Amino acid sequence: MDHDSANQSQNSLSWLVDGGVTSAPGFLAGASYGEIKNYGDEPRFDVGILAGTENCTAVGMFTKSSVTGWTVQRSRELLGKGNSFRGVVVNSGNANTMTGEQGKIDSNEMAALASAVLETGPDLILNASTGVIGRTLPMKKLKAAIESIDMRQDGGGDFARSIMTTDTTTKQCAIKFIVEDIEYVVGGCAKGSGMIHPNMATMLAFITTNASVDPDWLQSTLTKNVDCTFNMLDIDMDTSTSDTVLLFAANKTGEQITSNEHPAAELLSQAIFQVCRELVRNIAFDGEGATSLIEVVTKEAATENDAKLVAKTIVSSPLIKTMVTGKDPNWGRILMAAGRSGADVDPDLLYVEIAGTGVFKHGSPMDVDLDQLSVQMDTEELKIEISLGKGMFEATAWGCNLTKEYVTINADYTT
Repeated sequence: MDHDSANQSQNSLSWLVDGGVTSAPGFLAGASYGEIKNYGDEPRFDVGILAGTENCTAVGMFTKSSVTGWTVQRSRELLGKGNSFRGVVVNSGNANTMTGEQGKIDSNEMAALASAVLETGPDLILNASTGVIGRTLPMKKLKAAIESIDMRQDGGGDFARSIMTTDTTTKQCAIKFIVEDIEYVVGGCAKGSGMIHPNMATMLAFITTNASVDPDWLQSTLTKNVDCTFNMLDIDMDTSTSDTVLLFAANKTGEQITSNEHPAAELLSQAIFQVCRELVRNIAFDGEGATSLIEVVTKEAATENDAKLVAKTIVSSPLIKTMVTGKDPNWGRILMAAGRSGADVDPDLLYVEIAGTGVFKHGSPMDVDLDQLSVQMDTEELKIEISLGKGMFEATAWGCNLTKEYVTINADYTT
C-alpha cells in the first residue's frame, strides 16, 4: 500500500519494504498446518508461534465482551501477574470459545507445546485463537503441528498467514527510525475481515519492537494508540469473543524508555501508531465482501469523545455502508448517523463532504451535481468528512462498504 502520506507527515519514520512482525531484531516466528481449517490458499497454515530470542516485555489489550475464549482468559490472567514473556502461540479456524473445561485444558496444552519448541516455561507463552465458536480443538493434530514449527527470523510472513480466517490476504508492515545513531524498528501483523467492531482491542494483532521499554510506559502507549486506531474500526458492528492485541518489546536497543522524556519516546509512540493505523486500513480494505474502504473524519468537535462518537457511528452505519456500495450520494444518512451518535451536534453548524465535494452546509443542502458525485464515489477508498463547528477536536474512523458477498460469506460460514 501507499505510505507516502505517512512519510510526509513524519519524515523521521521510514517504512521497510516487505516488513512484518519479525522485522524488529530479536524476534522469530514460524507456522504449520494442523488441519483446523480447510480453506485458504496454499501454503495453508493454521497454527503459528511468534517469540523473542529471549524473554520480552509484553503488554496487551483484549475484548470487553463478557463471552470470551479460553486463550483470551489465559493471556489476560498472565499479563495481570507480570510482563516478562517469551512469545505467543496462535491458532486460526477455531476460537476455543464456549468449549467448557476442555477448552481451558487445551489452551494450557497449546502453551506447553509451544514452550517445548522454544525450550522455555509454559507460563512464559501467551495464547490467541480465532475462528468458529463452540467447537473443541483437535489437539492430536494441533500437537503434531506445533511440534513441527521451525522458528526463523524470516518466518513472519508464515505466521501472518497462519492467523488468517476469512481474510483474503496477509496484513503486515514494519517501520524504522533512528535516534542518537540507534535504529529502532516496530513491526506488526494482524488478521480480521468480519466480526469486527472493537472495544479495547480488535481481532488479532501482534506488534514487536527491538526497543528497551518500561512495561508501564509501554502499556500506556499501546492503550493510547489502540484507542485511536483499532478502536475506530468497524466492519459489521459485531465485537469478537477473541479480540487480542499484544505488543512485545525485545529490550535489545538503547537505554530503557521509562517516560515521554526519553529522546526516542515520541518517535516510538508515533511508529506504533503508524503500524496500528496501517494494519487497521488493511483490515478495512479486506472486510468480508468489501469493495471500498471508508474513511470518516470528524472535525471541529467540542470534545475528543464527541469526535470519536460521530466518526465511528457514521462508519458503522449499515445504511451508509450500502450507500457506498450503490455509489449513492444520499448525504441525509450521514446527518442521521451524526444525530444519533450521542455527540453534541447542531445541524445549523454542520458541514459535510463526500469524496471532497461539499453536500451540506449550516442547515441547508448545497448545490451539487449528484450524478457527477456518484461517479466520484466509484473508488476503492472513499472519504467522508463532517465538521461539527463546535470546537477543535478531530477523530478518524475506518470501515468498509456492505455487499451481497458479505451475506454469502456469513450465511455459509460453518456449513
